[in-house]
Amino acid sequence: MKKLMNNPHDIVVESLTGLVRMDPRLRLLEGSRTVVEAHASERGRVAVLSGGGAGHEPAHAGFVGAGMLTGAVSGEVFTSPSVDDILTGIRAVDSGAGVLLIVKSYTGDRLNFGLAAELARADGIDVRMVVVADDVALAGSDDHAGHRGIAGTVLVHKVAGAAAAAGQDLDAAARAAQSAADSLATMGVALGSCTVPAAGSASFELGEDEVEWGLGIHGEQGVERSALASATETVDRLLSACLAVGRIPEAGRVALLVNNLGGSSAMEISVVADAALRWLQARGLDVVRAWSGAFLTAMEMEGVSLSLLAVDDDLLKLLDAPAQTSAWPALSGKVNAKPFLAGPPAEALALDGPTLAGAGLTVLEGVLQALQEAEPELTAMDQQVGDGDLGHSLDRGARAVLQERAGLPRRSDLLLRRVSALARKSIGGTSGPLYAVFLLKASEALAGVESPGSADWAKALTAGQQGIQDLGGARPGDRTMLDALAPAAEAFAGAGSEPLPVALRAAAAAARAGAEGTADMAPRRGRSSYAGDRVKGYVDPGAWAVYLWLEAAAQAVSD
Repeated sequence: MKKLMNNPHDIVVESLTGLVRMDPRLRLLEGSRTVVEAHASERGRVAVLSGGGAGHEPAHAGFVGAGMLTGAVSGEVFTSPSVDDILTGIRAVDSGAGVLLIVKSYTGDRLNFGLAAELARADGIDVRMVVVADDVALAGSDDHAGHRGIAGTVLVHKVAGAAAAAGQDLDAAARAAQSAADSLATMGVALGSCTVPAAGSASFELGEDEVEWGLGIHGEQGVERSALASATETVDRLLSACLAVGRIPEAGRVALLVNNLGGSSAMEISVVADAALRWLQARGLDVVRAWSGAFLTAMEMEGVSLSLLAVDDDLLKLLDAPAQTSAWPALSGKVNAKPFLAGPPAEALALDGPTLAGAGLTVLEGVLQALQEAEPELTAMDQQVGDGDLGHSLDRGARAVLQERAGLPRRSDLLLRRVSALARKSIGGTSGPLYAVFLLKASEALAGVESPGSADWAKALTAGQQGIQDLGGARPGDRTMLDALAPAAEAFAGAGSEPLPVALRAAAAAARAGAEGTADMAPRRGRSSYAGDRVKGYVDPGAWAVYLWLEAAAQAVSD
């Protein structure tokens, strides 16, 4: 287990202390794990208190602030807070108008918050409790303790807090929160497990291609395990489950919450959000508000949950009310109805004249197919010394050119210029502009030559090499693609009087020797320069790629 912590037994208090230190509007009650608004007891309004086990950050303390929670009581990781801590929290936030408890439907939370509410009432504090049971994974079975409260609870926090901030009395605020809880459905899927700090090992294991459907938020396993599916297929299953329980009308207005369970990348969550919006809109549902991000997590668990809330005018008004907390999004949640903007006209790549055919097309296809086949090898090599994208980048460029092969010009200079433009558009990263300038300068060297021979191609290869040096600033010996390209150009020039297959073979052999020599070089430019001596012993993948496409060209010409 690797976690940034001190003592696992202190992690919850230290985490809450760090949160409060970063937000002057909050206070941590001394000797407890309860975060409250700094002046909560002076506001004279209904207080909204929630909480539960730690490990769900930013919930619950991240939602304490004006317009949402007045306070949040935390237990240890994935453990309900004690009755006494909850009672202390109730007393700390009460300002005479009563306290509304928002409780997730887990047995420990219901029991501890329920008993604390009874004790507070005995002290003369008016308390209401709304239990949120938005999880729909267990909808078809009676062999469980009831529907659990999971990420959709955050939307109930928002509604309850807004109602209290608007001056509604305790009964009205409780009705608003209950209305939201009754109109809410959530379903989740995990791609991996999580590790409780005090336990030191994962709560369950998943295979490389497995996911867990319908999990809770405490690291427990879900209701079914299956093979990994695409984002679109995953969204279909999650949202279909949310609609199947009957809490969400088949047509009407809904709010969507896309919740990162803790360990998924922002890129993945945005892909899921896009798929979810498309799915809902295709079925005639009006998504009036949508938010995505980490709201209620399970430590570092990879995965996502989707929550749907059926909204009317009253609930929408409460969702739109201002809130100032560290975790609630600053964005309004309004969905962009026009996400796309037409860009300027693309560069015209079509060129008049005869198109590439016969032997020329065969050679080009051979080179591009070789790059595609080498994608796993180049990716693995680049992961050892760089960022791991070279194989994917060259494969992407090869596919872009192959898709355009029917319209490629026959004349060599025009062909190279066209392929340069396609490389510039498709490859990206560092390799994109380098290959684009290489092909552009090579095309200029062949300008007007109808049937170039070995000497012409040698001139083009040298011109392309110089273009890379001028643009990128690297030189042979810096451990880059130039360490294969420069000796290849020199060998090609030396064989300029030989037939093209012989000259290409010489160039390919020189490129291989140059690429293999990079294993002993100190990196001074390119992706490897950031890794220093750790790349020693590994061949530079950019140089190896040069050898691969020269070898493929030599083989295709010979055939």
